[in-house]
Amino acid sequence: MPAHPFSRFLRTKPIPPQVPVSAARVRWPFGKALRPLGDPVSPPKAHARFIPPPPTSLNNLTLPMDVVLPDEAKVVLDEQMLVFHSVGDTGGIHGEEVEKAISDAMEAQLEAAQAAQKPMPAFYYHLGDVVYFNGLSTDYDAQFYEPYQGYHGPIFAIAGNHDGDTHTRPTDPVDNEPSLYGFMRNFCDTTSIFDSAHRPTMTQPYVYWTFDTPFATIIGLYSNVDGTLDARGTNEQQSWFETQVGAAAKDKALIVAVHHPPYSLDTTHGGYPDIGIAIDRVIDATGRIPTAVLSGHIHSYQRFERSLGRAKLPYIVAGAGGYANNVKLTHKIEKGQNGKPLAKGFQTTLPDVKLMAYNDQEPGFLRITIDAKAKTFTSEYFLVPFDGTPPSAEAEDSVTVPW
Repeated sequence: MPAHPFSRFLRTKPIPPQVPVSAARVRWPFGKALRPLGDPVSPPKAHARFIPPPPTSLNNLTLPMDVVLPDEAKVVLDEQMLVFHSVGDTGGIHGEEVEKAISDAMEAQLEAAQAAQKPMPAFYYHLGDVVYFNGLSTDYDAQFYEPYQGYHGPIFAIAGNHDGDTHTRPTDPVDNEPSLYGFMRNFCDTTSIFDSAHRPTMTQPYVYWTFDTPFATIIGLYSNVDGTLDARGTNEQQSWFETQVGAAAKDKALIVAVHHPPYSLDTTHGGYPDIGIAIDRVIDATGRIPTAVLSGHIHSYQRFERSLGRAKLPYIVAGAGGYANNVKLTHKIEKGQNGKPLAKGFQTTLPDVKLMAYNDQEPGFLRITIDAKAKTFTSEYFLVPFDGTPPSAEAEDSVTVPW
């Protein structure tokens, strides 16, 4: 395995703000450190906010697909193919139009697949930030249930920073709910109930959990408020993560889903080193390289390719799910030194990481296909234009890798 790409962050401090700005640096918003052009990982925060998730008495946090979705699991086995949708950062605090347009586009794919007698997406896996800004249970109707009332597939999720935060902005109303209360009630209820008329609550085991499907193991992590799995000096989730990867079936694809992305070339956030370190520690400990890493948080689309020996590991960021309801709110990808857009295959400052594709102008969503016969993982990204133009049936970007 090549040198640890996040090693420079293990004992370093954030770059002081008085560092001179040059043409070779990205200018950050006021108060944030600078990083070189092409660097997909931001300096770690000196004091990362961490809110402990609610305690759980469950030792086994794995949910088999044939338990919660027996009919869908049978169809997947019969077709030898698992298809599902995925995107993050949908919370419709600015209105539900874009979120609903994406929901409609995903539903159209379900109907088209059914009409053509092709494998249908079995579920939608949400990549976090379901409800803005503080994940309040009272906001779920307007920001989640109503926009997705026309989507007829099951919806699972991992939590994002806004799902777990308790006071994001000074102008926010007083938050009278503990961290993750709304998420736990709507996605991790002990029994499925109809809090909304549109769909029942889900019964995921916990805020981080493993979804065991016929041809893929999906390990969903909770990266808390500022992009860390555990509080400093603890390793509860990290230890669980390692155990899950070590126990994951070798004859299935292995997908890691985490809200904060390890890599990003946007000019607002950048990648989160603690998440990259957590994934690499598990790779080192288990010898198992994931098939793909899926993230949200950045309100745009990016696909990185990381070379680990012969493996080409896609790190995919899909966070343009509806919160950004116009092009001004999407997170823009940095420009090259000549002011031109970065080319496909752009070499980042990390020798084993390239930016293969991106879109920071339109919202969109992923369709993931796990082909058991070909032993391949395929990710396709579909645009849903802001101007209401009908979404194309052709993917804006796609990648296929073996598993």
